[in-house]
Amino acid sequence: MRFSVTTWNINSVRLRIDIVAKFLKGARPDVLCLQETKCIDDAFPLKRFKRLGYEHVALNGQKGYHGVAIVSRLPFETTDIRTFCDKIDSRHISVSFGEKAQLAKPVVLHNFYVPAGGDIPDPALNPKFEHKLQFLDEMKACEPLHPRGDDRHILVGDLNVAPHENDVWSHKQLLKVVSHTPVETEKLLAAQAHGEWFDIARERIPMSEKVYTWWSYRAADWTAGDRGRRLDHIWVSRALKDSVSDFKITRDARGWERPSDHVPVTAVMEV
Repeated sequence: MRFSVTTWNINSVRLRIDIVAKFLKGARPDVLCLQETKCIDDAFPLKRFKRLGYEHVALNGQKGYHGVAIVSRLPFETTDIRTFCDKIDSRHISVSFGEKAQLAKPVVLHNFYVPAGGDIPDPALNPKFEHKLQFLDEMKACEPLHPRGDDRHILVGDLNVAPHENDVWSHKQLLKVVSHTPVETEKLLAAQAHGEWFDIARERIPMSEKVYTWWSYRAADWTAGDRGRRLDHIWVSRALKDSVSDFKITRDARGWERPSDHVPVTAVMEV
């Protein structure tokens, strides 16, 4: 069975519902994982998604900040929400797919919004950066994020770290910029390694190639300098590694009307 999942930091789902609809009509992924939805669950635009064919929704929202959601054409078996750093700040939601979705073997999908970390890359001076580092450590330690053997797990989201040299426009210039500092990249890669996760983008695109999913709003013309970063990720467990048949970054979405600063990232698997 073909199974497609998209991750997208939408930077307010209500403000950008029209471009979400545009994407869904064109790409038709089975599952869309959103981050930074910025609304309470009762305010989430459920009716619009249902009209688009996405009737199954799992929400973890809050007023004005953060928030994650999974909208799906396939029914869930279970949903779960985990908290990190003893904060109830709507940064994780997971679902499982199984018999209801006509899957022979279950698939677990985690959707994350890792803290951005502020502007100062020093945990002693910046509580936001301290929070981010603690969050990454807790991701590494979190037992449900350690799939083994035949466990078919997917982890997606805005992980707010560009871990490799060519995941940023200038490795040298961004070494002291939050999202690409050595301490962040080491912690994210440690969480990936400890969970035996495979980063689909870098499994399919050579390390020598630049890959971005985010371009700052601060640039008057985001295409001119192409100063991007790869902050949005799709990881799979070993049992799914060889099932990935396609991977796409919808770069054009950064130029749509009233865009997010992130673009959709999609993987297709044969499950």
